[in-house]
Amino acid sequence: MRREHFTLDVTNIDWVETDGEPAKPSVSIDFTGPATMLRERLTGPDGDVLEASETDAALRLQGPLGDDTTGVVSVTNRITGEFILELNEDADDVLQFIRAARGYGEDAADDEGRYEVTITLDGDPFVSYDKGTFLVYDDEGSLLRQHSLIPSGVEL
Repeated sequence: MRREHFTLDVTNIDWVETDGEPAKPSVSIDFTGPATMLRERLTGPDGDVLEASETDAALRLQGPLGDDTTGVVSVTNRITGEFILELNEDADDVLQFIRAARGYGEDAADDEGRYEVTITLDGDPFVSYDKGTFLVYDDEGSLLRQHSLIPSGVEL
């Protein structure tokens, strides 16, 4: 699977810049490549689609923050550690998304996800997750806690 086969679209984040009414941020990742491999990566050994708790989302910066830095957004299988998908994105855009999720979480119930991820295959929804964590790593692999979305009470 190539990164170019993925397109990412976000909604409900503009309110952060305008101090508007918080809305749950949402990201849609559309895959236009061969669907068989992605379906396999999103499916556990039991044949069921992975649950939200079995996946992790992260951003790996490709350079120092603040220099029009790009990053690699990844979704991984929490059990095996294998990458499910990766795509390149502007780091500032991803950090704005994380700020929106953090702001939304201030008003949301503790058991509710902070953002939603939908993965589509050629435009058809395949899986949707409510997530509460989004980790950010610098270009050397160190966790940037201040930029990450980590729910209270979670130990890393």
